[in-house]
Amino acid sequence: MSSRLARPADRLATGSALVARRIAARAAAWCTRGRRTDLKGWRAVLGVIARLVLLGLGAYLLARIVRALPALMWLLTTGWTIAAWRAGRPAPATPTEAPAEGAPAPDREAVRALLLEAMGDADAVHLRTVLSYLQERGHGRGWTVGDLRARLEALGIPVQPKVKAPGSKSPTRGVRRADLAPSPEGPRGASTAPSTAA
Repeated sequence: MSSRLARPADRLATGSALVARRIAARAAAWCTRGRRTDLKGWRAVLGVIARLVLLGLGAYLLARIVRALPALMWLLTTGWTIAAWRAGRPAPATPTEAPAEGAPAPDREAVRALLLEAMGDADAVHLRTVLSYLQERGHGRGWTVGDLRARLEALGIPVQPKVKAPGSKSPTRGVRRADLAPSPEGPRGASTAPSTAA
Protein backbone atom coordinates (compact mmCIF):
# COMPACT_ATOMS: atom_id res chain seq x y z
CA MET A 1 0.00 0.00 0.00
CA SER A 2 2.80 2.41 0.93
CA SER A 3 4.61 1.79 -2.39
CA ARG A 4 1.40 2.58 -4.28
CA LEU A 5 1.07 5.87 -2.43
CA ALA A 6 4.74 6.76 -2.90
CA ARG A 7 4.47 7.46 -6.62
CA PRO A 8 1.59 10.00 -6.39
CA ALA A 9 3.30 11.58 -3.38
CA ASP A 10 6.58 11.85 -5.33
CA ARG A 11 4.76 13.34 -8.29
CA LEU A 12 3.07 15.95 -6.07
CA ALA A 13 6.36 16.76 -4.31
CA THR A 14 8.23 17.13 -7.60
CA GLY A 15 5.40 19.15 -9.12
CA SER A 16 5.18 21.43 -6.09
CA ALA A 17 8.90 22.17 -6.31
CA LEU A 18 8.60 22.93 -10.03
CA VAL A 19 5.55 25.18 -9.54
CA ALA A 20 7.31 27.06 -6.73
CA ARG A 21 10.40 27.53 -8.94
CA ARG A 22 8.28 28.79 -11.84
CA ILE A 23 6.46 31.29 -9.64
CA ALA A 24 9.73 32.50 -8.11
CA ALA A 25 11.39 32.77 -11.54
CA ARG A 26 8.47 34.72 -13.00
CA ALA A 27 8.35 37.06 -10.00
CA ALA A 28 12.12 37.62 -10.22
CA ALA A 29 11.92 38.26 -13.98
CA TRP A 30 9.04 40.71 -13.49
CA CYS A 31 11.00 42.60 -10.82
CA THR A 32 14.15 42.64 -12.97
CA ARG A 33 12.25 44.19 -15.87
CA GLY A 34 11.69 47.25 -13.66
CA ARG A 35 15.37 48.20 -13.86
CA ARG A 36 16.04 51.29 -15.94
CA THR A 37 19.00 51.08 -18.29
CA ASP A 38 18.89 54.81 -19.10
CA LEU A 39 19.59 55.78 -15.47
CA LYS A 40 22.52 55.15 -13.14
CA GLY A 41 22.94 54.49 -9.45
CA TRP A 42 20.00 54.06 -7.10
CA ARG A 43 17.57 55.70 -9.55
CA ALA A 44 18.07 52.79 -11.95
CA VAL A 45 16.70 50.28 -9.42
CA LEU A 46 13.70 52.30 -8.24
CA GLY A 47 11.45 50.29 -10.57
CA VAL A 48 12.77 47.02 -9.11
CA ILE A 49 12.15 48.26 -5.56
CA ALA A 50 8.63 49.40 -6.48
CA ARG A 51 7.81 46.00 -7.94
CA LEU A 52 9.19 44.22 -4.87
CA VAL A 53 6.97 46.42 -2.68
CA LEU A 54 3.97 45.54 -4.87
CA LEU A 55 4.73 41.83 -4.52
CA GLY A 56 5.02 42.18 -0.75
CA LEU A 57 1.78 44.16 -0.61
CA GLY A 58 0.04 41.50 -2.70
CA ALA A 59 1.24 38.73 -0.37
CA TYR A 60 0.10 40.74 2.66
CA LEU A 61 -3.35 41.36 1.17
CA LEU A 62 -3.72 37.70 0.24
CA ALA A 63 -2.84 36.70 3.81
CA ARG A 64 -5.40 39.15 5.19
CA ILE A 65 -8.11 37.87 2.82
CA VAL A 66 -7.37 34.25 3.74
CA ARG A 67 -7.46 35.15 7.42
CA ALA A 68 -10.85 36.82 6.96
CA LEU A 69 -12.16 33.98 4.76
CA PRO A 70 -10.45 30.72 5.86
CA ALA A 71 -12.58 28.70 3.43
CA LEU A 72 -10.58 30.34 0.64
CA MET A 73 -7.66 28.06 1.62
CA TRP A 74 -9.60 25.11 0.15
CA LEU A 75 -9.67 26.85 -3.22
CA LEU A 76 -5.99 27.84 -3.06
CA THR A 77 -4.95 24.34 -1.93
CA THR A 78 -6.98 22.69 -4.67
CA GLY A 79 -5.49 24.99 -7.32
CA TRP A 80 -1.95 24.35 -6.09
CA THR A 81 -2.50 20.58 -5.97
CA ILE A 82 -3.84 20.51 -9.55
CA ALA A 83 -0.92 22.64 -10.80
CA ALA A 84 1.60 20.46 -8.92
CA TRP A 85 0.04 17.24 -10.25
CA ARG A 86 0.25 18.51 -13.84
CA ALA A 87 3.80 19.83 -13.44
CA GLY A 88 5.00 16.61 -11.82
CA ARG A 89 3.84 14.25 -14.56
CA PRO A 90 6.64 12.16 -16.02
CA ALA A 91 7.99 13.50 -19.30
CA PRO A 92 7.02 11.29 -22.26
CA ALA A 93 9.92 9.67 -24.05
CA THR A 94 10.37 11.27 -27.47
CA PRO A 95 13.39 9.64 -29.09
CA THR A 96 13.75 10.11 -32.83
CA GLU A 97 14.60 6.45 -33.14
CA ALA A 98 13.51 3.52 -31.01
CA PRO A 99 16.42 2.36 -28.85
CA ALA A 100 17.93 -0.98 -29.69
CA GLU A 101 16.63 -3.86 -27.63
CA GLY A 102 18.59 -4.10 -24.39
CA ALA A 103 20.15 -0.63 -24.86
CA PRO A 104 20.76 1.22 -21.58
CA ALA A 105 18.60 4.21 -20.64
CA PRO A 106 20.12 7.67 -21.21
CA ASP A 107 22.55 8.41 -18.39
CA ARG A 108 24.72 11.26 -17.17
CA GLU A 109 27.35 10.64 -19.87
CA ALA A 110 24.78 10.85 -22.67
CA VAL A 111 23.36 14.09 -21.27
CA ARG A 112 26.91 15.43 -20.78
CA ALA A 113 27.65 14.74 -24.45
CA LEU A 114 24.44 16.52 -25.46
CA LEU A 115 25.35 19.57 -23.34
CA LEU A 116 28.81 19.73 -24.91
CA GLU A 117 27.19 19.46 -28.31
CA ALA A 118 24.85 22.37 -27.53
CA MET A 119 27.79 24.36 -26.11
CA GLY A 120 29.91 24.08 -29.24
CA ASP A 121 33.25 25.88 -28.81
CA ALA A 122 32.04 28.06 -25.93
CA ASP A 123 32.98 27.62 -22.28
CA ALA A 124 29.37 27.77 -21.08
CA VAL A 125 25.78 27.56 -22.28
CA HIS A 126 22.55 28.98 -20.88
CA LEU A 127 19.76 26.58 -19.95
CA ARG A 128 17.33 28.37 -22.25
CA THR A 129 19.75 27.73 -25.14
CA VAL A 130 19.94 24.04 -24.20
CA LEU A 131 16.13 23.85 -24.00
CA SER A 132 15.76 25.43 -27.45
CA TYR A 133 18.40 23.03 -28.78
CA LEU A 134 16.44 20.06 -27.40
CA GLN A 135 13.06 21.28 -28.62
CA GLU A 136 14.38 21.92 -32.13
CA ARG A 137 15.23 18.21 -32.19
CA GLY A 138 11.84 17.09 -30.92
CA HIS A 139 12.73 16.61 -27.24
CA GLY A 140 11.50 18.28 -24.07
CA ARG A 141 8.23 19.52 -25.50
CA GLY A 142 6.31 21.42 -22.86
CA TRP A 143 9.37 21.74 -20.62
CA THR A 144 10.38 24.99 -18.98
CA VAL A 145 13.91 26.02 -18.02
CA GLY A 146 12.99 24.97 -14.46
CA ASP A 147 12.05 21.48 -15.66
CA LEU A 148 15.37 21.14 -17.49
CA ARG A 149 17.28 22.40 -14.46
CA ALA A 150 15.55 19.85 -12.19
CA ARG A 151 16.44 16.99 -14.55
CA LEU A 152 20.08 18.07 -14.84
CA GLU A 153 20.42 18.40 -11.07
CA ALA A 154 18.85 14.96 -10.62
CA LEU A 155 21.69 13.57 -12.79
CA GLY A 156 24.27 15.38 -10.66
CA ILE A 157 25.12 17.94 -13.35
CA PRO A 158 25.85 21.31 -11.68
CA VAL A 159 23.70 24.23 -12.82
CA GLN A 160 25.30 27.60 -12.05
CA PRO A 161 23.08 30.59 -11.16
CA LYS A 162 25.06 33.15 -13.18
CA VAL A 163 26.75 32.01 -16.36
CA LYS A 164 27.98 34.37 -19.06
CA ALA A 165 27.66 32.73 -22.46
CA PRO A 166 28.82 34.13 -25.82
CA GLY A 167 26.28 36.47 -27.40
CA SER A 168 24.38 37.08 -24.16
CA LYS A 169 23.88 40.49 -22.59
CA SER A 170 23.59 39.33 -19.00
CA PRO A 171 24.49 36.21 -17.02
CA THR A 172 21.75 33.71 -16.22
CA ARG A 173 21.39 30.04 -15.23
CA GLY A 174 23.56 27.71 -17.23
CA VAL A 175 26.18 24.98 -17.36
CA ARG A 176 29.94 25.47 -17.57
CA ARG A 177 32.27 23.24 -19.56
CA ALA A 178 34.54 22.99 -16.50
CA ASP A 179 31.69 21.31 -14.57
CA LEU A 180 31.16 18.65 -17.24
CA ALA A 181 34.14 16.48 -16.44
CA PRO A 182 33.48 12.80 -17.22
CA SER A 183 32.20 10.72 -14.31
CA PRO A 184 35.03 8.84 -12.56
CA GLU A 185 33.00 5.64 -12.81
CA GLY A 186 32.29 6.17 -16.51
CA PRO A 187 34.09 4.08 -19.13
CA ARG A 188 37.27 5.48 -20.57
CA GLY A 189 36.99 6.90 -24.03
CA ALA A 190 33.24 7.31 -23.75
CA SER A 191 31.69 8.39 -26.99
CA THR A 192 30.75 12.06 -27.40
CA ALA A 193 28.58 11.36 -30.42
CA PRO A 194 25.33 13.35 -30.70
CA SER A 195 22.81 12.02 -28.22
CA THR A 196 19.03 11.96 -28.21
CA ALA A 197 18.89 11.97 -24.42
CA ALA A 198 17.01 14.80 -22.71
